[in-house]
Amino acid sequence: MSLELATAASNVVLQSGAAGAQLGPAAASAIAVGLAAFGAGYSQRGIGAAAVGALAEDEGLFGKALLLTVLPETLIILALIVVVLIGL
Repeated sequence: MSLELATAASNVVLQSGAAGAQLGPAAASAIAVGLAAFGAGYSQRGIGAAAVGALAEDEGLFGKALLLTVLPETLIILALIVVVLIGL
């Protein structure tokens, strides 16, 4: 019974129309950059709060706080570079 089920599943996978609709390159690029932006924003949520708290106690930490706050933005820049290199 298990062998029959595996064979039936492999037949469904091998059919040409079984995969469903595919995304175009523009939609795939938009999803990739959007997820990168979401990840950067999610990481900056905690970093920004910690940086503001550290700056409230010691203003000499401005350089480190700025660097750590800007660092996640490189994710979005790298995602945009990948989109351009792929050839949108």
